[in-house]
Amino acid sequence: MEKFEQQKRYERAQKRVKDEKGFYSHLTVYIIINIFLLFINTDFINQGFSQWTQWHIYFTPFFWGIGLFFHWIKVFNPNIVFSKQWEERKIKEIMDQDDRDNFF
Repeated sequence: MEKFEQQKRYERAQKRVKDEKGFYSHLTVYIIINIFLLFINTDFINQGFSQWTQWHIYFTPFFWGIGLFFHWIKVFNPNIVFSKQWEERKIKEIMDQDDRDNFF
């Protein structure tokens, strides 16, 4: 039985590492591609920083960044509002409430 639990823990850890590796790969591609796109779209070599205030240049990084943010939530913080600690506190609170109600 203990070996089965250890195998499950190993598989969960392996999945977690795979998910984190996927996120970091996504982040790396995001940074490299968007830097490349910014330099191409602004014609940095000929015009320098003069065109960096135009909003259309940031369209791709902004919306791709939203997707990256959701990927981050999925990998590192799946329950921002209802975390595991919140669940445990709520379960304990409800159990304590039931104990008080059943006592009287």
